[in-house]
Amino acid sequence: MTAFRLPAGIRAVVFDVGETLVDETHAWTIQAERAGITPFTLMGLLGALIARDEDHRRVWDLLGVERPAAPPPMERADLYPDALGCLRTASQAGLLIGIAGNQPAGVEVQLRDAGFNADFIASSAAWGVMKPSAEFFSRIVDTAKVDAGQILYVGDRLDNDVLPAGEAGMRTAFVRRGPWGYLHAQRPEIELADIYVDSLAELAMAFG
Repeated sequence: MTAFRLPAGIRAVVFDVGETLVDETHAWTIQAERAGITPFTLMGLLGALIARDEDHRRVWDLLGVERPAAPPPMERADLYPDALGCLRTASQAGLLIGIAGNQPAGVEVQLRDAGFNADFIASSAAWGVMKPSAEFFSRIVDTAKVDAGQILYVGDRLDNDVLPAGEAGMRTAFVRRGPWGYLHAQRPEIELADIYVDSLAELAMAFG
């Protein structure tokens, strides 16, 4: 692990959901089964789209199958093992905690049921706007009620997390996990992240 400090003046930490707090392997496996294809096929095509910077939701068009109506509910077993501990450590350090990502309706209740005790939890479905829209990050600032520069946004993607959050004036932490995380970690824009970690356990050390 590389030693680092939080940027000065941070008062709030806001986390992305998919592949930051939640391991989506189980969800995509269920989607594949619902569509009548193998998980290996679905995930291989997802990886190809991600590597080409294409919308990963095009995968259903490539497969020639109808897109599943809704993703399966998120469960506590789907959480990354370090997710709850990281939020708890940040909260104990006196930081305001938020969760905000591109997620369907109802995820707020699912995340609270899974054990997340955040000051606010928001989804693109509830807000009616998606990342990487500047409006999404403006909503985070409005909800957190602190200056943008006092917010650390944590995510696994450059395009949806680090770059737009930085453009909104926030500080950023990049977590290298999930397909986007490993691919985006190879790109020169990764230098724009204020913090680079391989896990939330590593990030939590900066809050302790």
